[in-house]
Amino acid sequence: MSYSTADSLRSLRPVTLDDVRGARKMLLGVARVTAMEGSRHLSQLVGAPVHLKCENLQRTGSFKLRGAYVRIAGLLPEERAAGVVAASAGNHAQGVALASALLGVRATVFMPQGAPLPKISATREYGAEVRLHGQVVDETLAAAQEHAERTGAVFIHPFDHADIIAGQGTVGLEILEQCPEVRTILVGIGGGGLAAGIAVAVKSVRPDVRIVGVQAAGAAAYPPSLAAGRPVAVANPVTMADGIKVGRPGDVPFGIIGELVDEVRTVSEDELSAALLLCLERAKLVVEPAGASPVAALLSEPGAFEGPVVAVLSGGNVDPVLLERILRHGMAAQGRYLAVRLRLTDRPGALATLLGVLSVVDVNVLDVSHVRTDPRLGLTEAEVELHLETKGPAHCAEVGQALREAGYTVIA
Repeated sequence: MSYSTADSLRSLRPVTLDDVRGARKMLLGVARVTAMEGSRHLSQLVGAPVHLKCENLQRTGSFKLRGAYVRIAGLLPEERAAGVVAASAGNHAQGVALASALLGVRATVFMPQGAPLPKISATREYGAEVRLHGQVVDETLAAAQEHAERTGAVFIHPFDHADIIAGQGTVGLEILEQCPEVRTILVGIGGGGLAAGIAVAVKSVRPDVRIVGVQAAGAAAYPPSLAAGRPVAVANPVTMADGIKVGRPGDVPFGIIGELVDEVRTVSEDELSAALLLCLERAKLVVEPAGASPVAALLSEPGAFEGPVVAVLSGGNVDPVLLERILRHGMAAQGRYLAVRLRLTDRPGALATLLGVLSVVDVNVLDVSHVRTDPRLGLTEAEVELHLETKGPAHCAEVGQALREAGYTVIA
């Protein structure tokens, strides 16, 4: 039997609690035991204790190092000599790059062409060769698999391998130790490796704990797959949460999730934005959209979860440019950001008068766009678009009322 065939058999074997415990021993001194932080705000919202498992503070900024290291450390000498290849939007890429560097293995990583620049840079800095290919992770996976077949490098799948799942399952062991009274665990799902690993670890010890997976609504392959009883691909997944933007569940995690995960929920882009904003403002934690998905589920239906609740913040690698857009989107979803367009008479002092009305209601003007030349405008008209920072929905209503009372008509 060739070592590639042997590896295929290893990938499909059942994942047990002993596998997860063995992975934990392997990760001693490599992966951090990440913090468990209580959230007073979320606890008040849910009506029960809520804790945040901070894998965003893990080395490389996500849980992915755990599975990648266990997978590569388990390779045979001849497999290590051939090098490894991986595909990822960023977090698995960094995990494979660092694990390979620690183990002295050559790594090539394929990433989507639209992958965030900080993730690309970090992967290169960990020592991997980065190749950009495809627009979504599934296209990138195909390119990496072709590279493996052509060169003999060992393909390190981001979620569809027993060793990967065992490594990710060590998060579950830490949750049980840090919050032994836990009743519900919420975890984001992309391909399913993290949720599957946590489910194996937790359900083997505490079958009473409810495990809830969370997917972005625009990239939710698990609900139709679970309904069909087999992995079903979702065409053109669309979400800001690139860490869980996976079009098809992995075969290995799908079987585990179907058996052990109690429920899979979906969350909207607005809910993801609001959750990321909450993590930043209330918990002082930088979390990427995929990592904020469990918090988004809590915000969408806080009364649906029995406490104590643990929400796994799976990663914190977010592009600063994307973060700025998400924060503004999240503020708008909470009624804290308002864009208004209106017309006024084009005369000296008209804009100053308008800004004076806004100052009375204590609104912060972020941006002003003033247009005087447009075929739609009358000879004495000007159009102004204002981006405003407000204090919530009630304040937005107050701003609108003040503008109407001052004689302005807001254009829809």
